[in-house]
Amino acid sequence: MPSAMDRGYRISRYAAGPVAARIGEPSPSADAWMAEHRAASLILITAWNPMSRPMPRRWNEEAHRRLLRALKGRPVAEGWSGNGPWQEWTIATPGGVRLGRRLCRIFRQRAFVLLRRNRRTLLVYS
Repeated sequence: MPSAMDRGYRISRYAAGPVAARIGEPSPSADAWMAEHRAASLILITAWNPMSRPMPRRWNEEAHRRLLRALKGRPVAEGWSGNGPWQEWTIATPGGVRLGRRLCRIFRQRAFVLLRRNRRTLLVYS
């Protein structure tokens, strides 16, 4: 049986810039963004609320700025992801599992979203 946290990830809506995605569904907007940036895949990730523990907004905002600095020089799109009251600032950037896991380790995240052209959206645990 999936945990409540797993269910939360799976029912969330993920959005950054023009990219919108839901776990298990294809994302035409992600496909278009990847084509624009000549990328085969992209990740959606947050630096907010490490290990799914609520943190103060100012702390989360500083973590988001650190994530942006870590991605300096890469194309990024920013937006909000979540479900109901649990909303987090999210970034989309070209990349795959290796980048997603590295960022999860640095920013203490449990998972990230992986999108590949013409494929269903995946949730990848770190």
